[in-house]
Amino acid sequence: MRQVHIRNFCIIAHIDHGKSTLADRLLELTGTVEKRQMRAQLLDRMDLEREKGITIKLASVRMNYKDYELNLIDTPGHVDFSYEVSRSLAACEGALLIVDSTQGIQAQTLANVYLALAADLAIIPVLNKIDLPAADVERVSAEVVSLLGCKKEDILLISAKTGEGVEGVLEKIVQDVPPPSGKPDQPARALIFDSYYDDFRGVILYVRIVDGKIAKSSQIKMMATGAEGIALEVGSLRPDPFRGAILEAGEIGYIVTNLKSTREARVGDTVTLSSSLTESPLPGYKDVKPFVYAGFFPESNDKYQELKDAIEKLSLSDSALQFVPENSPVLGFGVRVGFLGLLHMDIVRERLEREYDLDLVVTNPSTDYQVTLLNDTEVDIKSAADLPDVASIKEIREPWIRGEVVVPKPYVGGVIQLIAGKRGIQKNLSYVEDQLAVIDFEAPLANLLTDFYDQLKSITSGYGSFNYELADYRAEDLVKLDFYVAGERVDALSVMVHRSEAEGLGRVVVEKLKEVIPRQQFKVALQAAIGGKFIAREDLSAYRKDVTTGLYGGDVSRKKKVLAKQAKGKKRMKRFGKVDIPAEAFTVMLKRD
Repeated sequence: MRQVHIRNFCIIAHIDHGKSTLADRLLELTGTVEKRQMRAQLLDRMDLEREKGITIKLASVRMNYKDYELNLIDTPGHVDFSYEVSRSLAACEGALLIVDSTQGIQAQTLANVYLALAADLAIIPVLNKIDLPAADVERVSAEVVSLLGCKKEDILLISAKTGEGVEGVLEKIVQDVPPPSGKPDQPARALIFDSYYDDFRGVILYVRIVDGKIAKSSQIKMMATGAEGIALEVGSLRPDPFRGAILEAGEIGYIVTNLKSTREARVGDTVTLSSSLTESPLPGYKDVKPFVYAGFFPESNDKYQELKDAIEKLSLSDSALQFVPENSPVLGFGVRVGFLGLLHMDIVRERLEREYDLDLVVTNPSTDYQVTLLNDTEVDIKSAADLPDVASIKEIREPWIRGEVVVPKPYVGGVIQLIAGKRGIQKNLSYVEDQLAVIDFEAPLANLLTDFYDQLKSITSGYGSFNYELADYRAEDLVKLDFYVAGERVDALSVMVHRSEAEGLGRVVVEKLKEVIPRQQFKVALQAAIGGKFIAREDLSAYRKDVTTGLYGGDVSRKKKVLAKQAKGKKRMKRFGKVDIPAEAFTVMLKRD
C-alpha cells in the first residue's frame, strides 16, 4: 500500500484508563475481529494481564478503515516498561492520549506525553469513561488543555465501554496523524519495537519499516548486536499473524527469524539487509540494564535445576532479565535475578510459580552499588553480601532517581513529608490546573524500592501517582547492616543502608523477625549489627516445661536441683540447637509497617 494511505499510531495512558478497552472497540468497528471471536482485552494475551487489568507486553494490530491502513500499537502503561513505550512511540507518527474523566491526569500520563512530544508525534487527546456518574469532564478537559495547549474542542469525549464516540476517534486519526515519510528506494532500515521467543519458531520481531523493504527469505542483520539471520516469514498482525510476501516502507509487521534468543535482537535495534547494509542505524537504541535485584530460591533444594531451567526459558523472551547463580548457607542454591522494577519482579515471580509450578523464597529486593577500593579498583555489587572488606573501601555510590508525583492539591504537604522521610530532595512544585500539583524530586532508589508506592497511595487516599527514571550514582555514607539469628549471621538478610537510618531499620527488622521466627526450646537472640557493633536486639523466649509438677512436699533443695538440671540442658541445647528460619523472614522489608 502507498504510504499516503498508511497511519501508524499508538495509545498512551496511565494504568487502568481504558487503553485495552478502546483497542477492543476499534477492532470491532473496523471489522478486524469477528464478533464471535471478540472478548474483553483481546490484545492482552497473558492471564496475568487480564487478572491485574494492565498491559505488560505491548501488542500491535493492523486495521483497515475506508481506504486507509491503520497500524495500532497498544503500549504498556507502567513505569518499569518506559523504554518499550519510547521505542513504540518511535515507530509511530501519532498517539492517542487517553485520560480517565473520573481521575484526570496521572504521573504516567505526563511521562508518556513528554516521550510523545520528544518523538514529535501528533497527539490526539481523548477523554474516556464519560458514561460514569463520577466523570468530571469540565475539570479534566481543563487539565488536558493546560498540559497540551490545545483547544477544548479538540478533545474527543468517548466511552470505550459502550462505544460512544469511538467512530470519531477513527476519523480523527485519518485526519490528524501524518502518513509515514520513509524512502522506499534506500537500503532497508527497520526499527524493532518488540521481540519475543516462540518455542517452535525462534525469535519473532515486531518491526516498523522506516526505509526500503524486507521480503521473505532475506538475509538480515541486527546493527547493534551484529547478529545475522534469515527472515523465514514476514507479515502483518490482525491481531493474529497474517502471512505476506514483503514488508514495505511505512508498514508495521512481524518477521520470524532463525535466531535463538531475544538478546540477539533487542528492542530498539535496527534491522537491515546483509546484501545492502545501511550506513546509519536508527537513533535511540540503548542497552536496558536492570537496577532491582532479588534472590530467588526454591523451597526445596531438589528443585534448583528446575528453577534454573525455568529462568533460562523466560530470559529467552525477555532480554531485560539477567541472572547469575547464588548460594546461601541458609537457603541453599538459587539465582540472583535483575529486574527493571518491582512490577517486573512481581510478574516474573508469578510466571515462575504458575507456568513452571515452583514454590519460591524471594529475598528482599535491593539495587546495585558502585564501590571504589583504596587501590582505585571499581567493583559493582548486586547484593550487600558481596560487599568487600570495609577497611579496603574508599567510597560507595548508590543510584538516585528523578521522580515525579502527581497529586491533588490538599495532599501536597503529606507527599513532601514522605519524600523528605526517604532522604529525598524536592526540586520543583508546579500546577497543571488549580487542583492538580506536580512534585519533582530526587531520591535514593533503595529507599523507594519497598513500600514507597504503598505509603504514597495511603497518604493521598489513592489519588497520588508516581513515575521515575534513573538519574545517576552518588557517593553516600553507606554501611552494611547484618542480621544475626542465635549468634549466626544470615547473609540473605543483609542490606545496604545509609548510616543515619541503620539503627531505626535494625530495630524495625529485628521486631519483625521476632514475629515471624517460631519460638524454640531455648532462648534465641535476634540482633542487628554494623561490622562488629550490635545496634539492635530482640529475644525470642524459650518454651518452658514445668519440671517440678511431680514434686510434692519435701525439701526445697530437691526443687532447685531439678530446675538447675533443666537450665543446664537448655544451655547445652542453645550451643548445639539450630533455628529453622521460615520463608517469610526473608521478605520482612517488603512491608515494613
